[in-house]
Amino acid sequence: MPKPGKPKNLVKKPGAKSARRRSREAALQGLYQWLLTGDDAGAIDAHMREQDGFDKADRAHYDALLHGCILEAADLDAVLSRHVDRETTELSPIEHAVLMIGAYELKHCVDIPYKVAINEAVELAKGFGGTDGHKYVNGVLDRAAVDLRPTEVTAVRAAR
Repeated sequence: MPKPGKPKNLVKKPGAKSARRRSREAALQGLYQWLLTGDDAGAIDAHMREQDGFDKADRAHYDALLHGCILEAADLDAVLSRHVDRETTELSPIEHAVLMIGAYELKHCVDIPYKVAINEAVELAKGFGGTDGHKYVNGVLDRAAVDLRPTEVTAVRAAR
């Protein structure tokens, strides 16, 4: 029940996913397919847009993530390779895709606080990845954030 004076549409149902979360999930699924098959990004994009619930996703964010991660895959892997314990091609495809999304958001989505970008990647890993994959994702992206957002990371850590 909404609080008095608060519009109904602003009350979030427990467990309801935000449009950004949905866009990350769709991008993750598309990147997973791309990593496994190497299929054309346009075909993957068309397939993802047909999925149930896609209409509730933040389409602009989805487009940026899916197409940005594919276009910048080599650059994102270069950033990640400094913080992973093996070649990125040896990571599980889910963890690899989640790390690419996290690194992309850290690099390009400065409107999203770095801790939020990392947390969202961790949530993706919890939902789609292996048992402890989220811990690995958290550690890698926490270290990558120092490279990609040094001023923000330093400010947040100094404020503790």
